[in-house]
Amino acid sequence: MSRIGKKSIAVPAGVKISVKDQVVHVEGPKGKLDLTFRPEVRVNWDENEKSISVSLAPGYTPEHKEANAYWGSTRAHIRNMIEGVTKGYEKTLEVVGVGWQASLAGKQLKLIVGFANPILIDIPQGVTVTVDKQFIKVSGADKGAVGHFAASVRAVRKPEPYNGKGIKYTDEVVKRKQGKQFGS
Repeated sequence: MSRIGKKSIAVPAGVKISVKDQVVHVEGPKGKLDLTFRPEVRVNWDENEKSISVSLAPGYTPEHKEANAYWGSTRAHIRNMIEGVTKGYEKTLEVVGVGWQASLAGKQLKLIVGFANPILIDIPQGVTVTVDKQFIKVSGADKGAVGHFAASVRAVRKPEPYNGKGIKYTDEVVKRKQGKQFGS
């Protein structure tokens, strides 16, 4: 049995839910999100109780390992969607390095991080990016899109342990290493 999948999801006021065919539509103050779920899983929306329950489809039992995994994953994705359209998700990155900077150029993020040319990264739809000096703030309703964009920005120049330069999350701790020592 999926321990996460068995729990029902409470839906706060101001969030509209609809389940049609194999698609869940969630709409709230921060945006609209859709999820196409697997046929091994059944999603039920109870209008009276304002809750969503996820269960296995007929013909599947908890002994089916893949169906069990889809059950818990579907419930977690729907919960993240509801939280995203009500509160939203946010990640903050920091550009560390002398002369290194980030700026917005239309619908692209422009990074000057020690390469010969500036790096331009397209900002996906549904993700909002703001730049304040060396801090890049990525926010949006879709948890996956926010995390993926923040990870792709960090991957341009990962923080290195010797000088501490690079693009890092603000809550990330870069373990510093001692360099080579000459003479004795």
